[in-house]
Amino acid sequence: MIPPAPRPPRPLRPLLSAVLATLGLLSLLAGCTPTPAPTPTPTAAFASEEEAFAAAEETYRTYNDAFNALVLDDPATFEALYDLSSGDFEAADRKNLSELRANNLALAGSMKLAYFEGIESEFPFERVRALVCIDVSEVDVVDASGHSVTEDNRPGMNPLLVTFVQSEGELRIDRADRDEEAACTSE
Repeated sequence: MIPPAPRPPRPLRPLLSAVLATLGLLSLLAGCTPTPAPTPTPTAAFASEEEAFAAAEETYRTYNDAFNALVLDDPATFEALYDLSSGDFEAADRKNLSELRANNLALAGSMKLAYFEGIESEFPFERVRALVCIDVSEVDVVDASGHSVTEDNRPGMNPLLVTFVQSEGELRIDRADRDEEAACTSE
């Protein structure tokens, strides 16, 4: 019996070349794969909590001045308030000022920032909370004939827990809630 003829060897060279080429292509592609961008770390507009509190107080003082300069017959004067606020606070201002105008009422007198105390914030100071006491004892809402429509039992001091939020590197007044338990004192 004649042994079967040996099979001719498979050409390994083309197979090996194809495998090496594939591996080379994969390693080349792996080298070109973009690395994910690093997660941006928040940058703070303020170097410390004290700076954030000072900025919040300045924002509220500027808001208070803009409020005292309001002319209800001139809605353009409202924009200064809206530039310093956002969220619930701005929405409440827009609603209240619109109602005052619609009812032909005016503001008389000035309110005063009586007390400001930063309460909490944390890096990167995108949110700041403060106790703000507003003296409204000399502010009156009057009708077209100049008669007061302000409630007689309105307290003269308005204690507020105010939340500021950072927008474009500046703080905006975002929310204010009455804080009946706060002890307001004059500065």
